[in-house]
Parts: sequence; C-alpha cells; structure tokens
Amino acid sequence: MLIRNFLKKNRVYYLTSQIPKGKVSTYGHLAKAMRKPNVTRTIGKILNINPNPVIIPCHRVVYADGEIGGYCNGINEKIKLLSTEGIIIVNRKITNFKDILFTDFK
Repeated sequence: MLIRNFLKKNRVYYLTSQIPKGKVSTYGHLAKAMRKPNVTRTIGKILNINPNPVIIPCHRVVYADGEIGGYCNGINEKIKLLSTEGIIIVNRKITNFKDILFTDFK
C-alpha cells in the first residue's frame, strides 16, 4: 500500500510537470491520463502537499469549468502565478479556458 501511494504521487507529479507555461489542465484530465477517472479528489490532495510547487507546477491544475480552485500557497498566489504566464482570470475563472486547456499527457 505504501509503495502504491508513493507511485501514485510520483505519477501525479510527473504528469503535472508536463503542463506547459501558459496552459492549464484539470484534475479530471490528470485522472484520465492515469487511467483512473475516479481519483480527482485524491489528485487534489496530492497536489496540495506538493513538495516542489515551482518545479511541479500544480498552480496550472484547475477545475473542469475553468475555475482556478485551491492552491497550497493560497488562491491569490495561484492567480498571481497564472497571470504572470499570460492567463486571464476574472472572478476566479479563466476567461479563455478552452483555448489554453492542455490534455496531451504522455
């Protein structure tokens, strides 16, 4: 069980690190990439304890409707990071969500 949890965390971090600057993905798309569509909440919990939030860009993971969701360093920091990447956010929601959605995980 411990090894399985370790591997799951590493897989989530590996997939999240693939999201390019200026793009976002969703908890659901990460779950689909893991072939485990029912683990979206678990992915959120794993990203909340991300030990390297700059290297593993968990700020680029958002809700399925384009709302930014939470962040281990606070929502204002997440908005700031996404904004510096050119992502436009109004009322905690990404305005051009479908245009910047990343789903091409390897």
